[in-house]
Amino acid sequence: MAKSATDLMQEILFSTVLDSIVALKDASNGLPNPLLRELNSIHPNTTYADLPKEVQSAIATNVRSAFTRLLKEGYSVAPQGAEPRRGPPAAATPVQRGERRPPRSGGQGPRRGPGAGPGNKPRRP
Repeated sequence: MAKSATDLMQEILFSTVLDSIVALKDASNGLPNPLLRELNSIHPNTTYADLPKEVQSAIATNVRSAFTRLLKEGYSVAPQGAEPRRGPPAAATPVQRGERRPPRSGGQGPRRGPGAGPGNKPRRP
């Protein structure tokens, strides 16, 4: 049975957090004081560049494996708002002189009637 997207993302994030903690431990060379210093330096405004190189590489590796895993599970990974790619757009055929244009997608052409032309203004009484 296929896993839901929520379960899959939870597993991916959990493994990323664990790998990052192990990378923090490796960055401190097994010493408690540097480990505490690194942990205390992480706060909500910490950027990716502020993290130790070991943690950065662990995150980068996990992101690549997460995309691979999502694709293997059959999920589509695309930018937000992106539509699936379709063939190239059909080229519009130029209208030759004397030919009629096809009707607009609304099914009706522009309304024409007395007083509805482009140069006519409504009359005031």
